[in-house]
Amino acid sequence: MSTLSRPVRPGSVRPAGYGLVRAGRASFLVHRRSARVAAGLVVLLAAVCVAYLCVGERFVAPTEVLKILAGQRSPSAFVVEDLRLPRLATGLMVGAAFGIAGALIQTVARNPLASPDIIGISQGAGAVTVAAMTFGLASYTVLPYLSIAGGVLAAALVYVFAWRGGLHATRFVLIGIGFAIALRSLTTLFMTKGDYLVAQQAQIWMTGSLNGRGWDESLPLRVTLLVMLPAVLWAARAQRTVALDDDTATALGVRLGRVRLGLVAVGVILASVATGVAGPVDFVALLAPQIARRTTRTAQIPLLGSALMGALVVVAADLLGRRLFSPVELPVGVLTAAVGAPYLIWLIMRSRGVGGRS
Repeated sequence: MSTLSRPVRPGSVRPAGYGLVRAGRASFLVHRRSARVAAGLVVLLAAVCVAYLCVGERFVAPTEVLKILAGQRSPSAFVVEDLRLPRLATGLMVGAAFGIAGALIQTVARNPLASPDIIGISQGAGAVTVAAMTFGLASYTVLPYLSIAGGVLAAALVYVFAWRGGLHATRFVLIGIGFAIALRSLTTLFMTKGDYLVAQQAQIWMTGSLNGRGWDESLPLRVTLLVMLPAVLWAARAQRTVALDDDTATALGVRLGRVRLGLVAVGVILASVATGVAGPVDFVALLAPQIARRTTRTAQIPLLGSALMGALVVVAADLLGRRLFSPVELPVGVLTAAVGAPYLIWLIMRSRGVGGRS
């Protein structure tokens, strides 16, 4: 049973705002405000998930939804369990993956503009995926794995071109934006070369949508999240050292190059496979980490808060997209772009006022 203790024992050193959590013989520090924010996000996310399962062409009462989730029989079980729950689960995983990916890449770049959909990673995943769709090179269940290859390749090119004896944040972002523009143009070229109907499907996929996504389509993302869990736990600790200035981190014996490369690799894989499942849902990786950081008021971007916020943004946007102009359904990427684009403009104007550095 874990306990959160506030008193400071004599001789112990504990940063302000942190509490000591004990779990058996193990103990670790937890930022109190981050814990409260994470708990609040869990409650809010649970409420949105229940609303997601209730609302649709056929309304299902919340009590009925809870009974179905508890395993009880109901005439609405097919609607909730087979139609809405798989799509909801996919949205939660896609949002969490984008949130964590954005947090890690922004931490390495030390720039709030450095998210996978801004610096070309999502575009690299998208270009390879659209090429496979357009030319019939692979089935839909294989597309997420091709997206990983595309995202990793794009990230490697951005990393190599931005490296000049170190990773400068502004150069990293600018080169990434250049690659993003080039890869988006390449994606458009692929669509013009393929069959008209397939090109239309690719165009819809490029907007980012959860329509038609179920357990089979989300399998690669579930496997990836499970396999990457130890790496994400490592990243949550490693990002603290990367947030230090280079001289301090080097003096402490941190191998900055390797740690940064590891963090970027985790972020790239998560963003790429999420893109392969739902398409490039723009601005979630940009918005979620920054909102989490501002609400927790921490020096580092919290990974748990970013994952929860990303899941909340995607699920809420998909719920609105389903019902806002019903019976017409808007892709989730349209809603996230409508919110994210003004936020990006605000970030650019704000960063210009502080010399382009975060």
